Amino acid sequence: MTKIDRTPDKTDFEHVTDWVFDLDNTLYPHHVNLFAQIDKNMTAYVAALLQMEREEARKLQKQYYLDHGTTLQGLMIHHGIDPNDFLEKAHAIDYTALTPQPELGEAIKALPGRKFIFTNGSVKHAEMTAEALGILEHFDDIFDIVAADYVPKPAQATYDKFTALKRVETTKAAMFEDLPRNLTVPKALGMQTVLLVPRNLEETVVEWWEKTSGEEDHIDFVTDDLAAFLRKIIG
Repeated sequence: MTKIDRTPDKTDFEHVTDWVFDLDNTLYPHHVNLFAQIDKNMTAYVAALLQMEREEARKLQKQYYLDHGTTLQGLMIHHGIDPNDFLEKAHAIDYTALTPQPELGEAIKALPGRKFIFTNGSVKHAEMTAEALGILEHFDDIFDIVAADYVPKPAQATYDKFTALKRVETTKAAMFEDLPRNLTVPKALGMQTVLLVPRNLEETVVEWWEKTSGEEDHIDFVTDDLAAFLRKIIG
């Protein structure tokens, strides 16, 4: 059962030597809503590509995301688009909504072992985001959608490629994510799993597939404050 109701401590994570973090809505809180800009750009891309009205394009965009893990994957499968063009246009956003998070940076720095960003976005987007947060220097590497051959989480093959390429011993790893479905494979691989949820969850608009009932066996911990959670692990 998900350990929502108890404070994590060092013993829960003392075996961990590889720390794996999703990017959007994980390394920064959901309420920052940076992804809203990306979402808007993706809708515009679909509308222009398929000559659709915005609402129709958004509906298709979300369906591709649900069916294929990313809008990009759906567009590649069904319309043969250039993924690099899509990524460049999707991530043409204003990063000033993000502010430096020194407490988060210090907490990540203090974690023993290697730290990775594992994202369905691009390396450039991850670098720009982490740089704006003031935490980029604390990560050893970034594994992005290009490295995954454009096959997104939650596909098993993508986790397998990441762990093989980075030589991650999964029973000594922890994964931090904001989407419950993206933690199913990590848990099966033996990772400790942590779900990031929005603060004031009841007041936050999220899609149904982003929600957790709190009973999922593949989620070990749930938190709405990454920096505070990591400080508890460090002790």
